[in-house]
Amino acid sequence: MGASSPSRGSTGGAEAGARPGLSWSGTIDYGPGPLHRPTSLDALRALVGRSERIRALGTRHSFSRVAASDADLVTLEAMPGGIDVDTEHRTVRVGAGVRYGELVPALWEQGLALPSMGSLPHISVGGASATGTHGSGDRQRSLASSVRAIELVTADGDLVGFSREADPEVFDGMVLALGALGIVTRLELDLVPAFRMRQAVYLDLPPEQMSDAGLGAVLASAYSVSMFHHWNGTAAQVWVKQEAEGEGDAVPMPEAWHGARRAPGPVHPAPDMSPTFCTDQSGQPGPAFEVLPHFRMEFTPSSGAEIQSEYFVPREQVGAAIAAVSELAERIRPLLIVSEIRSTAADDLWLSPAHGRASACIHFTWQSRPDEVRAVLPAVESALAPFSPRPHWGKVFTLDADAVRAQYPRLSDFQALRDRLDPRRVFRNEYVDGLLGA
Repeated sequence: MGASSPSRGSTGGAEAGARPGLSWSGTIDYGPGPLHRPTSLDALRALVGRSERIRALGTRHSFSRVAASDADLVTLEAMPGGIDVDTEHRTVRVGAGVRYGELVPALWEQGLALPSMGSLPHISVGGASATGTHGSGDRQRSLASSVRAIELVTADGDLVGFSREADPEVFDGMVLALGALGIVTRLELDLVPAFRMRQAVYLDLPPEQMSDAGLGAVLASAYSVSMFHHWNGTAAQVWVKQEAEGEGDAVPMPEAWHGARRAPGPVHPAPDMSPTFCTDQSGQPGPAFEVLPHFRMEFTPSSGAEIQSEYFVPREQVGAAIAAVSELAERIRPLLIVSEIRSTAADDLWLSPAHGRASACIHFTWQSRPDEVRAVLPAVESALAPFSPRPHWGKVFTLDADAVRAQYPRLSDFQALRDRLDPRRVFRNEYVDGLLGA
């Protein structure tokens, strides 16, 4: 689901446009289409109500086939967005197609903020929530965890709403649902008071910090921490994001961090990429939404010529998991652009990779060499097997579907919810059916 959106249709209804095309990475063909671009809720409801099968596309940043279909597809990019902030209750109602980079400045103007953001502000609220996108931080849960209510169009074209308060028995299965329950049109999010952050990058984390205890201490050392490495026994970069007290902090960010030295100037996580694309690393306080992502909204952070994989493992075992995969370093490095280690808090969402356990996230950004990447992934997954890895739904993996299903204790509840809301399986696709059961 990518940074560039297709052109909008010229009509006001739900007429089909051209074929959907490729993902941001260029590695996923979303299917022959047609791709529909409704411009109103009534048009969307009519479209869904007459469709035998249909899937929703977000901003095309996913690297898996989670949104692909051999039937109709629909994008909400031409639908009215809307950002309705309730300052008294610290919530916002927002269109599913609105991008985080559009949402967060509007919240800042009202003195409010999201507690976490993903690496990219370019992604849509609906798409990110549906696939389990997350940021980094021991105390920060996935973006979907901030959702308190949704509206969606179900298989018969009905518009229905669910909320955490009104539907507690099923709501944790509703939001991160891989598009299998309906077309989400609006979401209501919990907010926090606006806050400032500052960021610095540190280089060459010592190898002795790559143990369970060392990595645990580093990940816990700030509001948000991301470590970029190349499977050579250390972390090349540690991105440290701290809360700031006000316009300026009396104590500057230190020159050393757990043995790593502060970068003399701005850097990009990937070799040979310009740091111009990245958020401020000067250590000066700024609005949190300008610091929490790694990349700026006004830039496309890379060409997209890449493939991504990511596995969630128990937070307390991150060092051992890294050590196990490091045995494959000679196979990994020739295909790799960069790897990232992050952490995320446990949540209760039924299909969340962080369901019920605080997690460390081991991420790979691969070169766009699909066959070679798919050839090495089984070895990576075998090395991670003792740590019960849960793959990111929107990224590439080769784990057996039975092994994936075994990681989700509420899967049968989700299947029952899907059967209740979509008995005709209008929103099915091969990818979701293969993983969650037909």
